[in-house]
Amino acid sequence: MEFPDAETDVSFSDPILRARLEAIAQLASGLTDRVAVMDRHFNVVYANEPAWAVAPAKQLAKQSEGQRAKCYEAFAHRSDPCGTCPAIKVFEAPEVRSISCSVGGDGTACGMYQAFPLTSASREVSSMVVLFRNQGGVTQSSSEVGQRSSAMPESLGELIGRSPAMQRLFEMARLVADSSATVLIHGESGTGKELLARTIHALSRRRDKPFIVVDCGALPETLLESELFGHVKGAFTGAVSNKRGLFEEADSGTIFLDEIADTTPVFQAKLLRVLQEGEIRPVGGTRPIKVDVRIISATNKDLTELVKAKVFRQDLYYRLAVLPLYIPPLRDRREDIPLLAEHFIARSCQRHHQPVRALSEEAKQALMRAPWLGNVRELQHYIERAVVTTAGETITCDDLLVHDDTEHTDDLRAATRGAIVQTERTRIIEALKRTGGNRVKAAKLLKISRASLYNKLRAYEIE
Repeated sequence: MEFPDAETDVSFSDPILRARLEAIAQLASGLTDRVAVMDRHFNVVYANEPAWAVAPAKQLAKQSEGQRAKCYEAFAHRSDPCGTCPAIKVFEAPEVRSISCSVGGDGTACGMYQAFPLTSASREVSSMVVLFRNQGGVTQSSSEVGQRSSAMPESLGELIGRSPAMQRLFEMARLVADSSATVLIHGESGTGKELLARTIHALSRRRDKPFIVVDCGALPETLLESELFGHVKGAFTGAVSNKRGLFEEADSGTIFLDEIADTTPVFQAKLLRVLQEGEIRPVGGTRPIKVDVRIISATNKDLTELVKAKVFRQDLYYRLAVLPLYIPPLRDRREDIPLLAEHFIARSCQRHHQPVRALSEEAKQALMRAPWLGNVRELQHYIERAVVTTAGETITCDDLLVHDDTEHTDDLRAATRGAIVQTERTRIIEALKRTGGNRVKAAKLLKISRASLYNKLRAYEIE
């Protein structure tokens, strides 16, 4: 399938859209699952071979003649539009990052199960990439969808999560892994950007080659250039011998440039050359060196805003953001917090030579209600502190607050009180149901005095 002609297709004359389409085509060409790109009018802009395999012959002929087939013609075998397609939401709501198209009911007529918006340099959504899992346009039954949901993985590499946001991230990480295209990971501090980069590397064909991490914000410009590109003897004071740069060390592997937004314009120009030419020039050297390195970069800042402010090169942004991935903050995937907490408890207990401890239900509820401004990293440190500073088979709400002198204490204490209140209220209602509303028997069942029960009934406004 040919790419759209930039001169005739206005939407893909945009350089970043064009780069993303090329990356998608590179990724999808090696997949057995069906992948396609459609514009907002549901014209098929790109589809891989498995997707075209289910299309009627006349649609293939139409596409080969340079005419655009409609997705409902090619993939649903219909002459008229399908009605309201759930994927249309990617155009209607700019904040939507993906749409699940087969949740409940019998799915979509074409077999589409997920759609992702493709944004231009101006951040407008003019097209979407869609994924199909089943072949031949056969729709999925609700039982099949349920089986897939119950079998969803709770981790990918060291990434953990069962929330829809993390499941979408797992899907995209698998999709981009075997590509050589650059990946830009965006997310707040502590969300796990380096873990995602390591996971992509581990899933790729480069897994047996080096994975090198560079913190661009921790090194001054001159040292960063020497570290990445190397230097020749005598290039500067102290350069007593030739030194290989990290790009050479990572040859055939992956290099992860963390905090890429903190680099200077001079360094950005040199990095752009690496991306364009596939070669580096050591500091003080005259001979370029060819390298085969996949670049994954990450930032917790909005690079598009930095481009507008002219502190980050626009052409470099286009090169880095061919495959953009977003890691959601912990507050946007609270259902993952108990899973993460239990994982960190097990790991901390092993590290500190303790038997594995459980996490009480009240503690889980308290952790889910806390703000976690430091995201997963903050949760990990918090859990480890609780494991080290308390004892017992179960970690409770009180254990979470022991020896905690951070600014986070008041937030977690409030969340803890809320969790306890909700749990107590639920248990009282259940006891009253089991005793047929008999308060004396309910108090005995709860192992509290009648007076305490009456006070709690008033406090929790239980009729």
